[in-house]
Amino acid sequence: MKAIVCTKYGSPDDVLKLMDIAKDSPKNREIQIKIHATTVTSGDCRVRGFKSPLLYWIPMRLFLGISKPRNSVLGVELAGEVVAIGEDVRRFKKGDQVYALNGMRFGAHAQYICLSEDAPVALKPVNATYEEAAAIPFGGTTALHFLRKGKIQSGQKVLIYGASGAVGTAAVQLANHFGSEVTGVCSGANAGLVRSLGAHHVIDYTMENFAEKGQRYDLIFDAVGKISKAQCRKAMEPSGRYITVDGQGIAKVSEKDLLLLKELTEAGDIRSVIDRRYPLEQIADAYHYVEKGHKKGNVIITVGHDGGE
Repeated sequence: MKAIVCTKYGSPDDVLKLMDIAKDSPKNREIQIKIHATTVTSGDCRVRGFKSPLLYWIPMRLFLGISKPRNSVLGVELAGEVVAIGEDVRRFKKGDQVYALNGMRFGAHAQYICLSEDAPVALKPVNATYEEAAAIPFGGTTALHFLRKGKIQSGQKVLIYGASGAVGTAAVQLANHFGSEVTGVCSGANAGLVRSLGAHHVIDYTMENFAEKGQRYDLIFDAVGKISKAQCRKAMEPSGRYITVDGQGIAKVSEKDLLLLKELTEAGDIRSVIDRRYPLEQIADAYHYVEKGHKKGNVIITVGHDGGE
């Protein structure tokens, strides 16, 4: 199968190579998925470029791999079709259209992947294309995790900082679904998008400092890891909570989270936000774009299969 192999840590043009590699067969409780769409996330970029604080440099190298990623095929989320199943698989059958979050196990920047049937994998929303489905798992489950951590409740005033990114666009929609009054902080160029996702108020961070506006919030969620709790104190209620994705890694995810996101997508309560699409062969361009830090929602990688492979 074709896959993008990260040959060492470094810049996209230098280390990402399109290669033919062996295609694994599913073990007894595994399913083999023919991948139609995946994404490039900020997490993929950090691993590929090995962007780690100096304090964590050695432990992160030991965890990820010394000279290159231990799993040299990156990619944390995907959507595709089940094409083979192990003998003991009960939850899925050939032909099922699924979406999944493989997290730090990676492997999604390829034509095929084998996953345990107990992994975070579920039937994709029936009203979502493969590309739209691939854009849901990482941002959606991360937003769910942190909003739950912040004990979000109906009627609360919630501020989402970084409301136009992969996590932020999901968080705005989920906070709105949970009955909160949502304020999104983003650039003015993305204000219309964030309002369309359900934000009741939008603050352009290039023009205003949300903490100086006199409004107080029950929950402030930094969805991009760029503001500190100290910067938020003036804008928090005395009992308010501050949560951030910074330094938290990928949230622990269950199949139930994907099923909830499936239900909300099918009900029209949330939708995927896709900024750009690139074919697998042009994935280096996708990495460059994501690393600029201004993407709206998600950057999709379409995976081709020549000759119906």
